[in-house]
Amino acid sequence: MPNRLAGETSPYLLQHAGNPVDWYPWGEEALARAKAEGKPILLSIGYSACHWCHVMAHESFEDEGVAALMNDLFVNIKVDREERPDLDQIYQTAHAMLTQRSGGWPLTMLALTNPDAQDARAALPVDAPKLAFAALARSFDGVYGGFGGAPKFPHPFELEFCLRRYASRGDKSALEIATVTLARMAEGGIHDQLGGGFCRYSVDAEWTIPHFEKMLYDNAALLAVYADAWRATGEAAFARAARGIVAWTLRDMRAPEGAFYSSLDADSEHEEGKFYVWTSDAVEALLTADEWAVARRHWTLDRAPNFEHAAWHLRVGVPLADVARELGIALDAAEARLELARAKLFAAREQRVHPGRDDKVLTSWNALMIGALARAARVFDEAEWLAAAQRAADFLRGSLWRDGRLLATYKDGRSHLNAYLDDHAYLLAALLELLQTSFRTQDLSWAIEIADALLERFEDPASGGFFFTSHDHEALIHRPKPAHDNATPAGNGIAAQALLTLGHWLGEARYLDAAERTLRAFAGELGERPSGVASLLIALEEWTSPPTNVLLRGDPATSASWQRLLERTYRPRVRTLDLSRAGALTGALARPHQDGEAAATAWVCTGTSCSPPIHALEALERGLAGEA
Repeated sequence: MPNRLAGETSPYLLQHAGNPVDWYPWGEEALARAKAEGKPILLSIGYSACHWCHVMAHESFEDEGVAALMNDLFVNIKVDREERPDLDQIYQTAHAMLTQRSGGWPLTMLALTNPDAQDARAALPVDAPKLAFAALARSFDGVYGGFGGAPKFPHPFELEFCLRRYASRGDKSALEIATVTLARMAEGGIHDQLGGGFCRYSVDAEWTIPHFEKMLYDNAALLAVYADAWRATGEAAFARAARGIVAWTLRDMRAPEGAFYSSLDADSEHEEGKFYVWTSDAVEALLTADEWAVARRHWTLDRAPNFEHAAWHLRVGVPLADVARELGIALDAAEARLELARAKLFAAREQRVHPGRDDKVLTSWNALMIGALARAARVFDEAEWLAAAQRAADFLRGSLWRDGRLLATYKDGRSHLNAYLDDHAYLLAALLELLQTSFRTQDLSWAIEIADALLERFEDPASGGFFFTSHDHEALIHRPKPAHDNATPAGNGIAAQALLTLGHWLGEARYLDAAERTLRAFAGELGERPSGVASLLIALEEWTSPPTNVLLRGDPATSASWQRLLERTYRPRVRTLDLSRAGALTGALARPHQDGEAAATAWVCTGTSCSPPIHALEALERGLAGEA
């Protein structure tokens, strides 16, 4: 008989609806029962794509004896950490405090209540970015890229921080950290060599064998950083990786409504990685002799199996240029053969049983992908990507924004749960990315509404910064204000960045002041422990030295061509807005086109102050020559 999870929308909770465990979803019913019966709560937190969550379910929660013991001793609550990141943050923090090491999923805790919170404000430590970079440099793996040893995670926010440091300071060591890591990851098995996109992390230091689940948020962050890395270096492999992420997202993760699903499981047919791995005989049978000659060397199918001593997970082992030299053929011929091999293997793989897909739509993760698609669309001048980002944003506004309130999750026509800090901060940042790619007045209006909701419903007016939950959210044992980037960036860091940008665009002191209060709230963290807070460090740098905004007015065709040319150069501290079709605006955005001077007018503004208008693209490029 199904338990109480049968009425939930979360695919993860529904996976446990048939367990013999008397599961409750988190809610007043379960908490009241625990209090009335004097039982401790056994809290189990996981998510749909989590391999080890499935293992624990099979070994424990489906076992009648284990279930009987759990039902006798505890009130059992099952939580989807993707729907309830507020609960996950609290109990991951508790686990870390108790065990003195980081946690993960599945997480099993016995819940106790003892609320405690404190905040601090101090002077801003302007040397924190320097200290943080030094720590990154010490942990950098100069051979395989990334930071530390196995298991290895991509750390895209730290890589963005390094790319920005290179752009602003010309620091070649920062560029090396970013580009070596991105190159080795693109070559590795963490990168799906056939279908595009990246898995969550690598179990080894060489990026060869991943934990095979694919998450929307990882790929959003990596899309943005690969696009920027291509713009900074022109390295073709970075463009291919970015295009592969978009191809995977639009092919496998887009809902009919235009929004994006959450994740793909690591498992298919109850085996992790089964969908992705090959035998060499199976590969050879699908290819011509010429294609096989290239593929076997490039993907190291002529070496010992790399997956459980029996199969191969594809990764680049020999650069294609070296393969071409070995075979005595031109590089473009090798590339053509490899692409034919890739297409044949992908088509064959599509006939396999696919991993399960978590098809709920999360506002926060969708916002991350919307922002990344918008940025990549202007970097690569891809109108289809922009259209996909705008359609997803329009879906969020139509289905998850109700009466001035944002909701967190959507599935099967039902939107519910109060949205969190991350939902608001990521969505605000995504709308700003959309505005830089194609200015729509409705996106600006919604960005202002989201920014106002952040201040009204999440800000700590006494100590600065933003709580993870809104002021009217369910009361929990702790109300965190997250500063550290984890698998997703810290909501406070993204909120501060976005409020600074919007505040300068509009000349709105409320937003600028809130961003500064946020930075001061975490000044102690930034000054004493600057590792792991890249999002806040970027905000600190932009508070210290405000970005440059380029406002284009006049003939739409001329303005669009100017913007395309400006976007070819990696200048992370320059934001370009094509306002040629925008009509009347306020604040710094109110700068007009000067009729009779030229087809277009550019205003270059720092903070809320603008230089005299510019009427020639060459003069504009000269004016931006020193900008990063």
